[in-house]
Amino acid sequence: MSDAPRAAVYGFPPFDVVEVPGGAVQVSPLVVGATDMADIAEGSLDEIVILAPAGVAERRYVLAQALRALKVEGRLTALAPKDRGGLRMNKELAAFGCTIGESAKRHHRICVALKPANLTGLETAIAEGAPRRLDGDGLWSQPGVFSWDRLDPGSALLLKSLPPLSGIGADLGCGVGVLAHAVLASPKVTKLTLVDLDRRAVEAARRNIDDARVEVVQADARRGADLATGLDFVVTNPPFHETGNEDKGLGQAFITSAAGMLRKAGVLWIVANRHLPYEAVLNEHFKAVRPVADVGGFKVYEARK
Repeated sequence: MSDAPRAAVYGFPPFDVVEVPGGAVQVSPLVVGATDMADIAEGSLDEIVILAPAGVAERRYVLAQALRALKVEGRLTALAPKDRGGLRMNKELAAFGCTIGESAKRHHRICVALKPANLTGLETAIAEGAPRRLDGDGLWSQPGVFSWDRLDPGSALLLKSLPPLSGIGADLGCGVGVLAHAVLASPKVTKLTLVDLDRRAVEAARRNIDDARVEVVQADARRGADLATGLDFVVTNPPFHETGNEDKGLGQAFITSAAGMLRKAGVLWIVANRHLPYEAVLNEHFKAVRPVADVGGFKVYEARK
């Protein structure tokens, strides 16, 4: 056996051993959105275990990259919830030329395949899921990044609501940098830190924004006070889903994080879905909270510390 890791895991929290059909496997962890599967050498792995993404282009990209990275006869185990792509994986892997064994457990479909010597369609799937420059605005993005190919309505409303900002600030959950472009239009902004946990978004933001005032950081925005304090402003369109399920605690944690990053009298601009209960945590951490817009199921707040 070569020095390459015997097995790898993609899409799960990092750990050293994973239970798969057939028993426990020692692994070299890969975290979805944090590790680029394209960097894994072709034919270097004996085994890979994947929690497959829900999006079609992203899932086919991940499956194709996994098959590329495996040795011939290397074992692929792919899992996905039945209602988030699990019912499609068998056909998708078969289209690549795999013979699949399939089972079900805990509302997931589990597909197991050994890499055949001849595969078809990998290049197309990889190209469709790879980073690309979008028509229209010309921004770099990639399937799997939040609202990767369009401006989401929450960000659009926040863009319409933002006044010219000044001083030092941060964009929490920056995505590919759409909000940052608007913020940087103000010459009074002296520094802007973009923060996102998704490696793909961070790489796209770095390509999209060429400005000496900008620093792009891959980090968990919920730990913002570890990144910066004494800021004049924070802008954010925080996520409210994790692993496919709504989690109001995500946005609430972003608000708490922003409060810890801001100086006294610093300002937070935030957009959220109308039904999300953010008012209490805003009022807890900020001296003055002002509703600015409420349109199309989204609301924008200005909160001053």
